[in-house]
Amino acid sequence: MSVDKIILGIDPGTTVMGYGAIHIHSEKTTLIGYGAISFRNAGNQAMKLKRIFENSVLLMEKFNPDEMSIEMPFYGKNVQSMFKLGRAQGVVLSVALSRSMPVFEYSPKKIKLSVTGNGNATKFQVAGMVKRFFCLEENIKQQDATDAIAAALCHFFQMVPAGNNISAEKRYKNWNDYLEKNPEKVFMR
Repeated sequence: MSVDKIILGIDPGTTVMGYGAIHIHSEKTTLIGYGAISFRNAGNQAMKLKRIFENSVLLMEKFNPDEMSIEMPFYGKNVQSMFKLGRAQGVVLSVALSRSMPVFEYSPKKIKLSVTGNGNATKFQVAGMVKRFFCLEENIKQQDATDAIAAALCHFFQMVPAGNNISAEKRYKNWNDYLEKNPEKVFMR
């Protein structure tokens, strides 16, 4: 089955929101855009949520994704930070769902495991695997962007069937499983 879809990965946050869009076409994966949007100077919490909403709408219009993959909030020591992160995620989810877009949530550990083969990988390791996967010449400086790209890749590796989308026969457990089944994707320099 030929696949043609765009997956938008989001790493939500009220200070910085990372995004990464990948295009899957006939089993070829291309990075079509990425970045990190800062909300540091947006004002109070309500104004930050408004800016998250506006920027999420702009990302949907720019990339016209078929599906969204988003990093789930994880339990941390600071409950207030978790509430803020949950609100940011809720705003992004609302924008996607208002467009009837399928949304897939993955834990940070699942994303790291899928992309690096290690659920406890560092942000630096995730960024390195993203760079290698897309054969990028330069490092992506914003780790929020590489985390978002990793969220999109995680969804791609899961090959979650949704209606007439990706075939259920092609599932990948993690990065190593993907490489084993796709040796032509390995490039040595």
